[in-house]
Amino acid sequence: MPIIDITVENFEAEVVAASMTVPVLVDFWAPWCGPCKSLGPVLEKLEVESAGRFKLAKIDSDQQQQIAAMFGIRSIPTCVLLMNGQPVDGFTGALPEGKVREFLDRHVPSAEEALAEAEEEEAQDALASGDTDAALEKLQHAVATDPANDEARFDYVKLLLQLGRDDDAKVAFAPVIAKATGSRRLGALEDWMNAIDFIAIGAHPESALAEFDAKIAANRRDFEARFARARWLMAHQRWQEAMDELLEILMRDKGWSDEAARKAYVSILEIIEPPKPKVAEGQIPPEDPVVASYRRRLSSVVLS
Repeated sequence: MPIIDITVENFEAEVVAASMTVPVLVDFWAPWCGPCKSLGPVLEKLEVESAGRFKLAKIDSDQQQQIAAMFGIRSIPTCVLLMNGQPVDGFTGALPEGKVREFLDRHVPSAEEALAEAEEEEAQDALASGDTDAALEKLQHAVATDPANDEARFDYVKLLLQLGRDDDAKVAFAPVIAKATGSRRLGALEDWMNAIDFIAIGAHPESALAEFDAKIAANRRDFEARFARARWLMAHQRWQEAMDELLEILMRDKGWSDEAARKAYVSILEIIEPPKPKVAEGQIPPEDPVVASYRRRLSSVVLS
């Protein structure tokens, strides 16, 4: 990636807009600055080594005083890192290479992380085009490349469950099971797998739905039957019907069983929400209409 000399004319495109997709390290320097001449080659070397994982932009603070003033530059060399259009960190002075590496490592994704993120995006594109096999392969490789990428793991386990590969999903989920209680998305997957186990252990066949309906008809406040019915529907990926049943509980008793109905409802919303579509800078991606509708219904019931 070529090193860019920044001016007022190209600042918006080469720094602000570029930082929406890759971290941009802005190096404020001047030709007469001795420490700048020491730091510059270090930054250029690390930018080449990064293979595109961050972009180096150089600003001559003497020639571009307007930009330097905008960043409040008082001494040089000063480096400012921008991500998503905003300054997030920086340092002043000619740091040794090891310190600069430490600085970058705090913000710039590793090669493994970058590869996993790219494969996750490719997997979503494959899903959008209906190529489930390619998506599964991409997600599997993303998780193997970067085991700490919980987003890729969520998508991988979710797809396995959608395909009915429950045992494979449990194996893929095992490394993060301890994190499920502190993560809404991972907790949602655990709730889904628990629902699948519930109908398997209880040997609830298709006729179970009629049995639940009979119990509810006899006692509309039989929340155990309603919740069991919702879990059965959840296990069979009949999401809207499951949420409708959970709403029936919430309308009658919001706090039943430590808010079990609300928690299951929120888990379903996490599961069914599709990836946000890519939009132009400054635009807000549209919300899925089904998810938006059921979020409003939940808010209406909980706040009533």
